[in-house]
Amino acid sequence: MIIGRLISWALIGAAFVVLGHDLLQYLNSETWHSILAGELWFRLNPEGLNLVQAVIQRYVWPALWDPVIVTLLLWPAWLVFLVPGIVLLLLFRKRRKAERRGYSA
Repeated sequence: MIIGRLISWALIGAAFVVLGHDLLQYLNSETWHSILAGELWFRLNPEGLNLVQAVIQRYVWPALWDPVIVTLLLWPAWLVFLVPGIVLLLLFRKRRKAERRGYSA
């Protein structure tokens, strides 16, 4: 449970870091451009992006790359981090003792 919460807070923190980067870019250029997940990944590790694409297309399922993963890579990076972070936070939230026993409060 605690590992799930740590991962969720790390994802939410990463989302706010990327959103902060986008806001600073907006203040400098006065035009909004949210960095895309694929663009961020390519800036951080271009070889890793190419490797993951090759592995998924050759060994996993070629159709998974183009409609699914490419769509995610074209979303804003802060959104790609924030949504799974919130979902994991809700899944691994602390529950009251009454909820654990099956009683409704």
